[in-house]
Amino acid sequence: MNVYDFDRTVYDGDSSVDFYRFILFRKPYLAALLPYQVWGIIMYLFGVYSKERMKEIFFCFIRYCASLDDVVAGFWKRSIRKIKPWYLRQKQNSDIIISASPQFLLEPLVVGNLGVRLIASQIDKNTGKFIGKNCYGEEKAVRFFGSNTECVIENFYSDSLSDAPLAAKAQKSFIVKKEKIANWDDYKTTFWEKIKGIYFKKDFILFVFCGGMGTLTNFIVSLIVSMVLNPIISYIFGYSIGIFITYAANTKLVIHQKISFIGFVKFIISYMPNFIILFSFVAIFIGLLHWNKVIIYAMAGMLGLPITFLLVKLMFLIKKE
Repeated sequence: MNVYDFDRTVYDGDSSVDFYRFILFRKPYLAALLPYQVWGIIMYLFGVYSKERMKEIFFCFIRYCASLDDVVAGFWKRSIRKIKPWYLRQKQNSDIIISASPQFLLEPLVVGNLGVRLIASQIDKNTGKFIGKNCYGEEKAVRFFGSNTECVIENFYSDSLSDAPLAAKAQKSFIVKKEKIANWDDYKTTFWEKIKGIYFKKDFILFVFCGGMGTLTNFIVSLIVSMVLNPIISYIFGYSIGIFITYAANTKLVIHQKISFIGFVKFIISYMPNFIILFSFVAIFIGLLHWNKVIIYAMAGMLGLPITFLLVKLMFLIKKE
C-alpha cells in the first residue's frame, strides 16, 4: 500500500489554517478569541503547554460553530480543488492518508470523497479537546503500526523531514514539494529551507525573546548611565548587564542548563561578534556622527541576532526539534 501525509503533500496548504480562515470569513466575531489563541501559542513556546494543549486552544472556535459537520462540508466543497493533481493521478483505493490535522476535519474529504483510509489526530468536535496524542512525527509511526501491524508500506510521501520515523519504515520514501517529487535520501534542502530550519523554529523565537529582555535592559541601563558618563562607556556598561540577563533567560528557555561561570564565559564568547558589530555601530553613529543616542541604542539592540543565534547553537549544541 501507499501512505501519504496530507497537508502540503496531498493538499496544497495547511487544511487547519484554511479552515480557520473559512470560519472567520463567515463568523468574524470569532476573531475575539485570537488573544486567547495567541496566548496558547506563547505558552507552548515557553514550554508551559504541550503541543496538544496549544492546538486545543487554537481549535476552541469550533465550540461556537453550530452544525459543524455542515460547515466542514461547505469548506471542502470550496477547498477540494486544492487536492494536488499528481495525487489524483495515482490514487488507489488501498491508500492511507496520515495527518496531524483533526479527524473530524479530514474525514469527510478523505474517506467520503477520495474513498481512502485515514489516520489523524483525534479531537472532540464539540469541545476541541484532544483524545490521545497529536498525530505528528514519531506518533505517526506508532499510530500506523498500532492499527496495521501486518501492513507493508510500499511508498511513503511527505513534504516534511519530521516524518522521518515513518519514512524509515517504508520500502521507498519520497519528499513532495508542490508538484515535484524526489527520493527521500536524494533530496537536497534548498538554501531557503535551511534558513527556515534554523530561524523559523521555537528555539530561535525564544532566543529572540531572551535577547529582547537583554536588549531592553541594555537600553534602559545605557540611557540612565549616559546621564553621568560618556555614551560609549555607558553602552559598554549597559551591554554587560544586558548580556547577563540574556544568558540567564537562555539557560532556562533555550539552552536548558543551570547558570554557571563556565556557561557564562561560553555565552560571552559566542556573543563577541555581536558585541563587536554593535559597539562599532554605536562608536560610529554616536561617537563620530553624533546621531540621537536613543535611536542608536534601540537600533543597535536589534542587530546581530541571527549570527549570534548560530554561534550559541554551536557553542551549546542546542538540539533541533
